[in-house]
Amino acid sequence: MLYWLLQQTDIAIASVTLRALLAVMTALCIVIIAGKPVINYLRTLKYGQAVRDDGPKTHLAKQGTPTMGGVLILVAIGIATLAWADLSNPYVWILMVVMVVFGAVGWADDWLKIKHKNPQGLIARKKYFWLSLGSLFAGVSMYYIATQQDATTLAAMQDMLIPLFKGVVIPFSAIPLGLGFIIATYFVLAGSSNAVNLTDGLDGLVILPVVLVAAGLGVFAYISGSANYAAYMHVPHIIYNTEVVIVCASIIGAGLGFLWYNAAPADVFMGDVGALSLGGMLGTIAVMTRQELAFAIMGGIFVAEAVSVILQVGSYRLRKKRIFLMAPLHHHFEEMGLKETKVVARFYIVCIILVILGLMTLKLR
Repeated sequence: MLYWLLQQTDIAIASVTLRALLAVMTALCIVIIAGKPVINYLRTLKYGQAVRDDGPKTHLAKQGTPTMGGVLILVAIGIATLAWADLSNPYVWILMVVMVVFGAVGWADDWLKIKHKNPQGLIARKKYFWLSLGSLFAGVSMYYIATQQDATTLAAMQDMLIPLFKGVVIPFSAIPLGLGFIIATYFVLAGSSNAVNLTDGLDGLVILPVVLVAAGLGVFAYISGSANYAAYMHVPHIIYNTEVVIVCASIIGAGLGFLWYNAAPADVFMGDVGALSLGGMLGTIAVMTRQELAFAIMGGIFVAEAVSVILQVGSYRLRKKRIFLMAPLHHHFEEMGLKETKVVARFYIVCIILVILGLMTLKLR
């Protein structure tokens, strides 16, 4: 909105880079300023975290820490995006809808946990129904938008790029009516939202990786949104991705602001309302930039956490034996005797390395 208003004056701001920096600072300031009052308000409402009895015993002391702080993140992202993005860009609105839908599912899950003092929350089939609906909306919307553009854009949106190899793709275009693209989008969004949610188990563990991955995807969005840079880097040119940079910047600002309060010992948890929504948004941006596999590299922490749960459940059901001391993976390291802060710090280091590796795929083609 501010971008549009300034466009009507003599001080119009057209630079994506400047608007991205303004989005970072806007979201950051909103969370930092509003954080303390929101946390105090959550305390007065007694919106405390319900800690599972079968988790690490060291986590029992966190019982009652305010949760649902992810609402603050989403509000900050929404305000910063609406302020500095070009609202005529349909990708901006797709991301906002994904944020709201996935956030609403997470909010319902958190609310039920608080209301019934039960860490199980929303029934699984209801949760996945609404997450699936949001994922399918994103896939169908992006495919429809691509059909309204030129043939090159449509082809780019249907083929999944293989990192490190120039011109090598997974040809979803061979499946008619865009079903390949829509199905792939569904799995990316559903997978990323749940993977990020599973990672959210220690103080500050998930929010900095979200910020780092958002920054990496923002680079991909900036390059693919520019015809010259896209041609030079051998990535598809998708014009709408220019404004996706603003959304990535808003995620970065809101995430850094939230880390101020979420770092150990956490004053507030983001809850499912934040984790599911942020995961869904990152997955959507990965699809928009056609960098799903690079996203899997950069978000390797999220992938590892999800895979650890899948392997643990599968092994126990088939063999009645556990692979890890406890799943998700971060709990395994805790059970090995590592302190929570050391686990978080090492996950940060690994995530930084993975984001760098993901960005390196731009040049290694």
